[in-house]
Amino acid sequence: MAEVSAEARIEAPAEKVWAQLTDWSAYGQWNATHTSFPGGGPTALEVGGTFQENMKLMGFPAEVEWTIEELEPARVLAIRGKGPMAVTVATRYTLTPEGDGAATTVRIDGEFTGAAVSLMAGKLKDSATAALNESLRKLAGLVT
Repeated sequence: MAEVSAEARIEAPAEKVWAQLTDWSAYGQWNATHTSFPGGGPTALEVGGTFQENMKLMGFPAEVEWTIEELEPARVLAIRGKGPMAVTVATRYTLTPEGDGAATTVRIDGEFTGAAVSLMAGKLKDSATAALNESLRKLAGLVT
């Protein structure tokens, strides 16, 4: 298993960050691993909802079938998916308003499990952590 995380303070209210985070038409503008949604992104943002995403992980294309596991608008979005080579991917976005709510701490946690992961866990962690940090930087640029 490989676990990664990144966190950033974004100078915007949680609702504004959430709106950008769940704007599937603009998802690729900030998510560094996203390449496309073959079906156009999630049609319903609800627990149990599914969607497909094409991604690039460590420079390789990957298609992931996601299921929404936890949803608390403007607070938490947790998804788990099945990727290539029997790899399971989990991503959790957590938004925490700060002080008077004018800023938000955004944390992204990721987890990769499966036999193929153990072979390349170190490289995967480095690549995924860099992608998370780049994604948070881009997300902040879009909402501030």
